[in-house]
This record gives sequence, C-alpha cells and structure tokens, in this order.
Amino acid sequence: MRTPFIAANWKMHKTVVEATTYAGIFRERMARVRDAEVVLAPPFTALHAVAATLEGSRVGVAGQNLHAEPQGAFTGEVSAGMLREAGAAYVIIGHSERRQLFGETDETVNAKLQAALGAGLAPIVCVGETLAERESGRMFQVLNRQIEAGLVSVEAERAGSIVVAYEPVWAIGTGRNATPPQAQEAHAHIRQRVARALGGDIAAGCRVIYGGSVKPGNAGALAAQADVDGALVGGAGLDPGSFAEVVAQSAAPAV
Repeated sequence: MRTPFIAANWKMHKTVVEATTYAGIFRERMARVRDAEVVLAPPFTALHAVAATLEGSRVGVAGQNLHAEPQGAFTGEVSAGMLREAGAAYVIIGHSERRQLFGETDETVNAKLQAALGAGLAPIVCVGETLAERESGRMFQVLNRQIEAGLVSVEAERAGSIVVAYEPVWAIGTGRNATPPQAQEAHAHIRQRVARALGGDIAAGCRVIYGGSVKPGNAGALAAQADVDGALVGGAGLDPGSFAEVVAQSAAPAV
C-alpha cells in the first residue's frame, strides 16, 4: 500500500518570521499523524529556518526549484547540494508556473530530476495539461510527452523516491478543480506511462498526487480515488489550519 504524500507549495509567500511561525504551529498539529508523508515547500529565503523549526518532527521540507548544475555562474539559481545543506529532503521540479513563466521544458525537467536524484533529494515531478490541450483532446498526448521526456534515462534503482504530481494547469489557482473521476482517469494513465518508462514495480509504488485548487472540502473525495496518492496544495497550504485539514482528509491520523 502506498503511503499518502501531501505537500504544501507556498510559492512566493511568507517572510522568515511568518514561515517559522507557521511551521511551529503546524508541527504541533502533525504530532499524531503517522500514516502520511507531509512536506512544506517554503521560499528559498525561509528554507533553512523552516527546516530547523521542524527538526525532529515528521514533517519534511522541499525546495521549490533547483538548477541542474552543481555550481557555476548562474546568478539567482540554487543547486541540489545547497538545498540539501539548507535542510531540504525533497524538491519540486517542473511546476506549471516554471514551465509557463520561466520557459522550462521537458528536457530541463529531466536534467533537474537527474541532479536531484544524484544529490539524494526526492523529486516531486509536475505534469499536466492546459485547458486548450484538454478541450482539444490532447491531454493524454501531453502527459505521455512530459512523462517520457521527463523520466528518460532515469536508473530504476534510483527511481523509487520519485513522486509525480498531476496538476491540470486550468485548475491551478482558479478555484476550479478536476472532479474525482477526472483526476482518477489522469492518474491511472500516468501510472501506466510511468510503468512503460521505469517498469511495473516502480509504477506500482510511485505516489501520483493531485495538484489544482485542493482544499479541505475536496481533498477527501480526491484521496478516495484508487490512483490518487495525496496532494500538492497551493493556496490552502498557506494557512496551517487549512493545510492540516487537507492532511486529515487525505490520510487517517493515528489514534
């Protein structure tokens, strides 16, 4: 059975003080949660402070991005080793905002994935279609391309830590979200393509999580789908109470 994976992507929100205050409150709320892997992805400036606040807890920390190279003349970029040193154990790769606003491609996603795996970071690889691509019947074609190019040349023995996040671009920050059946359809297809890329055993254990206007009101119905293994949460992840409720809806706390 796959352990639910729930991550909050804060994007460009929260000062260090705001981030550590949240982390302290959230740490207490997660003290009894056992049957889930829970991750916070603060901005780079707060990464080390949040990791220190969460040290010894069951809540992990992720970077929101990384550069594929270990070092060099890349102004404004952060390497996998820097993320590890700051306390991150995970990193988000290929988020739709990175693809749309900063020109990331399937090839750069693959390069970053390789860098993350090489540094011992668990990658959260994002895939998903735009509204135009869905309405024109190209959803599966887009997902196939993103998965096949994004996971190319990944060694099977290093692939077990990969989490795939399905985030339909039309549902991110819009208040719209895929219905549970729509999410299940996409997640089942993604798992099949991961099997083709990395093998059936890897695909069976791979967590495929949903991202796109996830909130306490719909998290439970999404998590109830057979191939939905958790959530990548945006707006609802900015409040510790709201995100704690998403976690509660996505995984049963210990009693």
